[in-house]
Amino acid sequence: MKTVFSEETASLREDITKCIETFEHDGNTISKARNTIKIFEFPDLRMNIKAFQKPNFINKIAYRFFRKSKAQRSFEHAEYLLKKGICTPKPIAYLQEDSGIFFGKSYYVSEHLEYDLTYRDIIHDQTFPNRHEILRQFTRFTHKLHENGIEFLDHSPGNTLIVINGNQYEFCLVDLNRMKFHENMDYNTRIGNFKKLTSDKNMVATMSGEYAKITGNDYHKIFSDMWGNTTKFQQHFHQRRKWKKMLKFWK
Repeated sequence: MKTVFSEETASLREDITKCIETFEHDGNTISKARNTIKIFEFPDLRMNIKAFQKPNFINKIAYRFFRKSKAQRSFEHAEYLLKKGICTPKPIAYLQEDSGIFFGKSYYVSEHLEYDLTYRDIIHDQTFPNRHEILRQFTRFTHKLHENGIEFLDHSPGNTLIVINGNQYEFCLVDLNRMKFHENMDYNTRIGNFKKLTSDKNMVATMSGEYAKITGNDYHKIFSDMWGNTTKFQQHFHQRRKWKKMLKFWK
């Protein structure tokens, strides 16, 4: 088992190793889809451990020799985001096991972040207080990502945690393994980065207006491009779901 810890948390090595050894039976499960996330409690620390699903045969070799694992990328991306002043749960460690020529299980460990809501919550609750102000501040947050050359490929409703501080909102990213980094992010990449967030046209209009205000560009062009990217993504998403259902039916 390869283990890498942040400088501040190396003293937790023994405790975290024990958590990994008993992961299947201990901890409080908060998510169990493709990957499993559990909370583990210590006297002075609550931490999340994310156990990634075992990769397919090709990735077992690719992660062993050619690519960084999802756990390693999550850890390194979190450290990079924090250096750039972008909120994310503090990274503690990543662990991964190899078996001969094959990559095995991997785990990403971070501090547990208490939050008030996610971006998804304001999609489903159109009466949420200060909803449009949250969207405007979220747009400024996304612009900050772009100004730092950060393209968050999983910029989707469940991956932004929101902490409320009066009339100010702090946005914190999770599920960090898929990112690209640019020296100068071009316009199309920036606008395309909003496509997975919502299919609500009014929400897109609010974000377009704020992005136009920040950048000094034409609102109508930004809205047209942002909404165009969104509708194309939604069409592709629903078509893919349709094909998956058909494949399941014929199995």
